Amino acid sequence: MQGKKLYVGNLKYSVTDEQLKELFANYGEVVSVNVIEGRGFGFVEMASEQEAQDAKDSLDGKEFEGRTLRINEARPPKKRFRSDFDRRY
Repeated sequence: MQGKKLYVGNLKYSVTDEQLKELFANYGEVVSVNVIEGRGFGFVEMASEQEAQDAKDSLDGKEFEGRTLRINEARPPKKRFRSDFDRRY
């Protein structure tokens, strides 16, 4: 695993940043948490790659708030830009 940021999927829509932070804090220092409201997923950044790996290994496939968590290394965001060529007239 290369990064410290994890994608956390299959969350119950009512899960908060604080609940997710509390869950991941058992595996190390949580740098940031961002639950995407109403989408059922979020991102957790751990202080080190090892802590991120430990959290992923321990929590992927485990039940949290009645849902089975899906945890993967977060991919970098896609660049979103449009050139003049892409515009539709």
